[in-house]
Amino acid sequence: MDLKKYIYDVHNFPIEGVTFKDITPLLNDAQAFKYTVDQMVEYVKEKKANVIVAPEARGFLFASAVAYAANCRFVLVRKPGKLPREVKDVEYELEYGKGHIQIHVGDLKENDNVVIVDDVLATGGTMKAIVDLVQQEKANLNGIIFLADLSFLHDSELFKEFDSKSLLTY
Repeated sequence: MDLKKYIYDVHNFPIEGVTFKDITPLLNDAQAFKYTVDQMVEYVKEKKANVIVAPEARGFLFASAVAYAANCRFVLVRKPGKLPREVKDVEYELEYGKGHIQIHVGDLKENDNVVIVDDVLATGGTMKAIVDLVQQEKANLNGIIFLADLSFLHDSELFKEFDSKSLLTY
């Protein structure tokens, strides 16, 4: 299935000069969404994961369906102030400043087999921080899967030390 037919370019969103990849048409097509989730589930099973980790917000859309279909636990990665219990926090570099992401303490366990699921790989800053969180918790990072890789926004060797896959590349 050609998933690119279901991802629209929205020019100058959210700011002038940016072309946003709108995945809502894919989510709005039952067959395209099912195909995407099935492809991700196949990868998760191949990697023998027992935990799916994903960042808010669009990562959640795929990861919860993948976790359900692959019979895996699902660990949320959120911005500060969104998780109600004690959190593990990682600071990371943004284009103009710093950001933070968090997971609940105890959600990842030592030797869990993790696959990170997200919608789009852009510059990779957030994903690097998620990898750091997974490693700090002494879980095994078995793989990373994206719906789409915006390869022109990052170094091609960005995650070379990990098994990673994208269903689409731009």
